[in-house]
Amino acid sequence: MMTRSPQGRTNRLTRPSIAVAAAVAVTAGVVAAAPDAKTAEPTPKLSLIAASTSVTLDSWKDDPGVYLDLGTYLTSENGAFELKVTRKSYKDPVVATQVLRNGKKTTTKALPAGLVKDFSGLPGFAQVSVTDAAGKTVLKQTEAFCPNNASGRIRPDAPANSKYPQSCPVNPFTLGSVWGVENGWASNTYAGYYAKPVQLAAGTYTAKISVTKKYRDLFGIANKPQTVKVTVRERSWEEEEGSGSAAPRSAKSAAGTQGHTGHTGHGGHEGHQRAADAPAASAHAAHGAPARPEAPAARTTGAAPTFNVGHGPYPPAPPALPWALKKESLQRQAFSAAKVGDRPGQTDGSRQAPGAKANAKRPTGKATVPDVPKPDLRSLPAYGITVSDGYEDVPGKDYLAFSANVWNAGPAKLVVDGFRSPGKELMDAYQYFYDAKGKQVGYTPTGTMEWDPRPGHEHWHFTDFASYRLLKADKKESVRSGKEAFCLANTDAVDYTVKNANWHPGNTDLSTACGQENSISVREVLDVGSGDTYTQDLPGQSFDITGLPNGTYYIQVLANPENRLKETNHKNNSALRKVVLGGKKGARTVKVPAHDLVNAN
Repeated sequence: MMTRSPQGRTNRLTRPSIAVAAAVAVTAGVVAAAPDAKTAEPTPKLSLIAASTSVTLDSWKDDPGVYLDLGTYLTSENGAFELKVTRKSYKDPVVATQVLRNGKKTTTKALPAGLVKDFSGLPGFAQVSVTDAAGKTVLKQTEAFCPNNASGRIRPDAPANSKYPQSCPVNPFTLGSVWGVENGWASNTYAGYYAKPVQLAAGTYTAKISVTKKYRDLFGIANKPQTVKVTVRERSWEEEEGSGSAAPRSAKSAAGTQGHTGHTGHGGHEGHQRAADAPAASAHAAHGAPARPEAPAARTTGAAPTFNVGHGPYPPAPPALPWALKKESLQRQAFSAAKVGDRPGQTDGSRQAPGAKANAKRPTGKATVPDVPKPDLRSLPAYGITVSDGYEDVPGKDYLAFSANVWNAGPAKLVVDGFRSPGKELMDAYQYFYDAKGKQVGYTPTGTMEWDPRPGHEHWHFTDFASYRLLKADKKESVRSGKEAFCLANTDAVDYTVKNANWHPGNTDLSTACGQENSISVREVLDVGSGDTYTQDLPGQSFDITGLPNGTYYIQVLANPENRLKETNHKNNSALRKVVLGGKKGARTVKVPAHDLVNAN
């Protein structure tokens, strides 16, 4: 999940905040464990298992290597394995705490300082070594582990659904996350789309996988490495296409269309968009080009294109299916593959979450804004910042492109319905309010929704949701982005530790959440704890900097700029990111200083 800037620098973007099945509120009153309470509470028993004694992996010609999904899982018994990961601000380091639950009682255990650096998982968790048929070690590496990876039940009496989110966020400005392996469940240790492919020639190998010592000691995991026989087979795109198979295109061919990632933002100003920028592999390519092509993977791995391409996290969840435990003993590790999709006891990241349905009729009666909890919209600093010229589309132009996110800190979700009068181009928009029991108790008109026909959007946008502005060094406006309207979707898990955070938001899929051109009504929702990212490859996600002098500027992401939406606090809606422009016309450069401790441009 990487993009290249024109200067060749690697920028890590966001990770999917893909939705899962049920809503859970964060426990409010966590009681800290006493320093001498060494064995006061039961702790989950964690084990490393292998779903199968052998796997077959594909090596595609012209692709970067083999995706090393070995089918190993971390199981949790005697309770759920849960971690709370937070930072007070961008000036503070990320800290992790283990949460131990015993009935209604909850205690916490602080993990060592510096153990985690970000929100993407536990670094250096698994040790993997691979030997060839002659016994020579050809690969040795450690891998990070996200407890929220693709998972499934290991026994039939385990909870039907996991209460934990379905991925670990890698948005550089994430504030809080919850990781966990449900009691009686197993989570895949492979990092999936986020792992680097390895170089292995066609042939047979033996892989040995173990949990590294620091985590065995920290969580009481037995030192029982797993051994898996690996067969690597070489396949080619030409052979697949010749046989009529719908194989994803190679990374090499994708590079030809993705070389302009971050360069198509000028389309919003000039009305141009390169058709080649839409990847053929994605059924929802209209939302922009992903930072890297869909991982080549067999159907049984669950790898599938994200439904929010270009509008939030690029990749799907880790390409690994959960495995359902049969009646045979755990020692025999007799597992069988399940079908791709979300259903009771299975969450593999291939779910296409449906959009919420608007009310049957537009509201009537007097508009009221009752004294009930309301959303709190906040902006994250811009990231994924690149520069480009206008190419052949708009020759002679220079653009500064970026990714931006507006999120909801709660304690109530933002619900906006749009209703269309017959023959009208715009929908009338209304914000709804709910009491503690979820009953609608008020509404207010809040502007309009408009259909955006541009490639890369093609859905209904709520107007005046946010504004992007490029400010001069004195913080006065210099350039305003052409993008002022947005479709709302829960693409990023920004902070799942805030009050009423929904760990399983719906309204994540743009193909349903934002309506069709002939829609008569649409409902757009931004849930508590989640944010909506628009990535820099979408039309309108840029500033025309052709005539601007070099120097220091600030990208401002401003939520609710006209204060049309009712929220708890209107004073925290702005976020600034410092940039320094340089270079010459047609070859402009940008330097992005660190934002406090976050050094991600």
